[in-house]
Amino acid sequence: MEDIVYKNLDQTSFFQTLQKGTVPSLKKILTEERINTCNIDAGGGLQYNYAALPVDEKIIAALQDLSDEQQLIPKYDALLMGERMNTGEDRMVLHHLTRGDFDRPVEEDGRNLRDFYMSQLEKIRTFTEKIHSGKIAGSSGKKFTDVVQIGIGGSDLGPRALYLALTGCCEQHLHAHFISNVDPDDAATILKGLPLESTLFILVSKSGTTQETLTNQQLVYHYIEEHAPGIDPSGHMIAVTSQSSPLAGSSDFLESFYIDDYIGGRYSSTSAVGGTLLSLCFGYRNFSALLEGAHQADMLARSSGITSNAALLDALIGAYLGNVLGYRVSAILPYSQALVRFPAHLQQLDMESNGKQVNRFGQPVNYHTGPVIFGEPGTNGQHSFYQLLHQGTEKILLQFIGFRTNQQNIDQQIDGFSSRQKLNANLAAQIVAFALGKQDVDPNKNFPGDRPSSLLYGEALTPQSLGALLAHFENKVMFQGFLWNINSFDQEGVQLGKVLAKQILAGTDDPLLKTYASILGL
Repeated sequence: MEDIVYKNLDQTSFFQTLQKGTVPSLKKILTEERINTCNIDAGGGLQYNYAALPVDEKIIAALQDLSDEQQLIPKYDALLMGERMNTGEDRMVLHHLTRGDFDRPVEEDGRNLRDFYMSQLEKIRTFTEKIHSGKIAGSSGKKFTDVVQIGIGGSDLGPRALYLALTGCCEQHLHAHFISNVDPDDAATILKGLPLESTLFILVSKSGTTQETLTNQQLVYHYIEEHAPGIDPSGHMIAVTSQSSPLAGSSDFLESFYIDDYIGGRYSSTSAVGGTLLSLCFGYRNFSALLEGAHQADMLARSSGITSNAALLDALIGAYLGNVLGYRVSAILPYSQALVRFPAHLQQLDMESNGKQVNRFGQPVNYHTGPVIFGEPGTNGQHSFYQLLHQGTEKILLQFIGFRTNQQNIDQQIDGFSSRQKLNANLAAQIVAFALGKQDVDPNKNFPGDRPSSLLYGEALTPQSLGALLAHFENKVMFQGFLWNINSFDQEGVQLGKVLAKQILAGTDDPLLKTYASILGL
């Protein structure tokens, strides 16, 4: 492996080249030929189309040079091979190992870590088969029908987004519910409608000390004691945690599945954090297909040529738009109701990973890093915030996701067209409308155009294509982190508020904390 050098983006020669270049107008370059040729295989049957992005051959060449100068692929390969890329916590970054092998084993203290992750997945497979067959049942003998994931952040957002995405295309064994917020109304809303005798709970906390999650665990115990006193809670709760956590091996759980410190929460959906829930709900076979799609995307992300590497090109163009052209916001726009919570997952993935102001050595950077992420499924978003996207003053990068066919067999022609045809007509229309705009003598009806967008699309949203979609964005975020020379794998920004909250609960003397706590009823 070649020697790797880490330097800030503004220290690279090719970043200066990009700043001096001419930006092509989408009104001039967007053609039928361009739409048909600007496609890259993204894995899992997905294609990444960059036709409606303001990049020409000169910019692509400069981005390729920048990628080579910043050694983005060698850094990605180093991560896959087990280099300690999380400098803030001195840890490896190994979520890719949950879904496939690479060139050489990653080991620690003589232990093959891929084998460890696979052992947990095999344990999940065996356990879920026993749940589905009824060999493992509730404490009163009833077969499990429902499952509740108790977790927050990466223990909730990714698994919830993937669960909702698969409900329309996979046979469902158990119905999932989620408790994440420490607000007791969240738990109450879920618990009051549950058949407790046939409900299994999954407590997810890698550290075993997450305040919100442990609080919700106790709320669940108290609710069961009040409403179903004959149920033994330990026969209805399993844990996903680390082997070093205080939860590991506890008799309070029917079973425990393990992850380790090398899988960050926002990257954990393909580990036991997401795999336990998804396997219980849809069967391990479907979860395995999701892993296969993710591994396909991971392997494609190793290509050094940026026009054959969808995640890498997506990352480079995003950084070019952000750092050169001033696009500081990115909208995730899935034209698929099944992806209703996918933008929320990407908010955490991107903003927690790359919301950094210092480089991997702790030195301040002099350029923008992670963008603001938001989104909503189309066509709902069209009737919400697209007004600002079309005619507002903010520069926003648009990332569309679409599929040719439905997940479910319910559609019919109304007014001569099916709902799917109308959905995809809206998607195609929006891309062109944003790019070309429309001139009008009435300023209120004038659309400036030249508003860039990309499109990730495929035949259908399946477990495999969903896995590739997930991995595409994970790899994009990591490539941008390498480009900006920041650490995408720690999250110190979430800690300060937690510390101050504990001080309030312990009886702080700080006058500001006391006053705000007082007006909120503490």
